Amino acid sequence: MFRTIDALDVKGKRVLVRADLNVPAKDGKVTDSTRIDRSAATLKELASKGAKVIVLTHFGRPKGREEKYSQKLLLEPLAKAVGQPVAWADDCIGPQAEAVINGLKDGDIALLENVRFHPEEEKNDVAFARKLAVLGDLFVNDAFSTAHRAHASTEGLAHILPAAAGRLMQVELEALAKALGTPEKPVAAVVGGAKVSTKLELLGNLVGRVDYLIIGGGMANTFLFAQGKPVGKSLCEKEMAETAREILAKAKAAHCHIVLPVDAIIAGEFAENAPNKVVSVDDVPDDQMILDAGPASIEAIIDRLGGCKTLVWNGPLGAFEIAPFDKATNAVAQAAAERTAQGKLLTVAGGGDTVAALAKAGVDDKFSYVSTAGGAFLEWLEGKTLPGVAALEVKTGGCGCGKGGCH
Repeated sequence: MFRTIDALDVKGKRVLVRADLNVPAKDGKVTDSTRIDRSAATLKELASKGAKVIVLTHFGRPKGREEKYSQKLLLEPLAKAVGQPVAWADDCIGPQAEAVINGLKDGDIALLENVRFHPEEEKNDVAFARKLAVLGDLFVNDAFSTAHRAHASTEGLAHILPAAAGRLMQVELEALAKALGTPEKPVAAVVGGAKVSTKLELLGNLVGRVDYLIIGGGMANTFLFAQGKPVGKSLCEKEMAETAREILAKAKAAHCHIVLPVDAIIAGEFAENAPNKVVSVDDVPDDQMILDAGPASIEAIIDRLGGCKTLVWNGPLGAFEIAPFDKATNAVAQAAAERTAQGKLLTVAGGGDTVAALAKAGVDDKFSYVSTAGGAFLEWLEGKTLPGVAALEVKTGGCGCGKGGCH
């Protein structure tokens, strides 16, 4: 249960919106406006309802005020995304911010300077959160991607002002709830990537929550090695073998079936179109490395997904960046997208290389939901409480707003 902006009467109110506009930029120009475009829906809706909309966000990792991290470069793409001019304040607290906000009319939008120019932001300093809070009457958190951080503008504000989730946050939370909160079973999870050691908590949480755990990438090599299979000179954390065996035992006890490759595409070097061949995972030569799952493994995974209702995806199945070692990721992603289009499979993906891998496979817009939230998505998969989300939750008997619209 969490509050949404349906629960708020925003007309004539100053609404502080925490967005995530931390976008890639080069030479003072935004190179990818995806996060800005995704944030626009909430800002436009609030403005259309007569709110004075005040955008809080961060850009980069400044140490104090560093002009190279000024958010002024966001003004033009933000104005384009929301379809109206956006006012600018050279600070996020104090007289400059107050002057700009006092000049706003109902329906206007303003962008404040980088909250991380103040070290107190990341310390979740209460006094700093109060300085932000005096600028608004209501708080809307629309930045799921920063919700795993207990910072002043992501968590602190929610304890001072009446707070709700924005539309982007709402869509994300609803998608995640459908995927692992109350999913339609059977549930499968694809977990790939380089190292078991970076995803121990993730694997430990998933084996108790999914019916099939499909492991790919370098991680799969560690599991194969733990089962006594030869892995040649493949990427493999041999020191994690005992941990891998513990995860296999935990999965068996939880009636979770772990799916590992039965064949592999191997090559002598990690290079585009390197000479390669398909072998059984029992026959990997010492001088070769596993760079992708083989055709029999792909067929087995797709067949397994054919009986599932829900799929959570984090990480590629092979070295997806270079051909031909992108075949498994592409084929399985395209099969999942096809079942999604048929209404037979709910597909939720996110984290790190996942978005890039699905885009390369041409299906990033064909899954039910693809999260760009990186760390927050991973921590959610690990079963952790996200401070920025917890602060929006309705603890008992509704939110007290009297308006309805709470989830």
